[in-house]
Amino acid sequence: MASLKSIKKRIVSVKNTRQITKAMKMVSAAKLRRAQENVVAARPYAKKLAEVLGRLAKSQGGSENPLLQKRVSQKALLVVVTSDRGLCGGFNANICKAAERFIREKKGEFAEISVTTVGRKGYEFLKNRQKIHKHYGNVLSNLSYPTAALLAQELVEGYLAEEYDEVYLLFNAFRSVMSQDITLQQLLPIVPEETDEEEHAPEYIYEPSKGELLSELLPKHIEVQLFKALLESVASEHGARMTAMDSASKNATEMIGKLTLQYNRARQAAITTELMEIISGAESIKG
Repeated sequence: MASLKSIKKRIVSVKNTRQITKAMKMVSAAKLRRAQENVVAARPYAKKLAEVLGRLAKSQGGSENPLLQKRVSQKALLVVVTSDRGLCGGFNANICKAAERFIREKKGEFAEISVTTVGRKGYEFLKNRQKIHKHYGNVLSNLSYPTAALLAQELVEGYLAEEYDEVYLLFNAFRSVMSQDITLQQLLPIVPEETDEEEHAPEYIYEPSKGELLSELLPKHIEVQLFKALLESVASEHGARMTAMDSASKNATEMIGKLTLQYNRARQAAITTELMEIISGAESIKG
């Protein structure tokens, strides 16, 4: 049986750990509220832009814009979005496993599949397993639209330079504090959404021309979709960390209860032993 001193030391250690996990949960809760507001604000704009793009592409017919044209798929790029920090349950492990599963399933379709990682955890997991094209660190800690736009521009430039023929984005979409959905989205070439328009839909007059509008909107669409995905990942990370820290705090409380019970039993046993020794000594003196 462990000594009273060691049990007491463990109780103090677990209490300190519980204090840390509770503080981390409160910090994540505060950050989650802001991140959730950002996601909710970004979704309608991204959806409407995709609808406008689909309407434009449909009305123009076959577009010559290279971002819409499907090439012979030889090389693919997978953009994996994870977090820079841990302690968020299976948030990073699940997305990394999904990335490996995607590469395994698509190996027969492409001659080469490379990976771009956003977030330190994904890079550390995949750097010795897959071919890393680029790594972006410290992006999510202070996320802004200009940063996402720069990343999107690099992806578009690489696609136009034919460094890769298709670009996929893998991230955690935020659903609730308890739930995050692993989402795979094709970024390039852009596949316009089907629009449910009536047979006698109004004829729109475009100024400038449809081709010029598409040339302007297509890169913007990539920027917005990437920015939305990064926002979703940030909100999901805080939700996952909040849930993990809440679970850790509950487990610590349960462990403290068990250790306290063990401490009390050991203390009672030590007291009983001492009393028995005193009584035995007194009896031997009388005898």
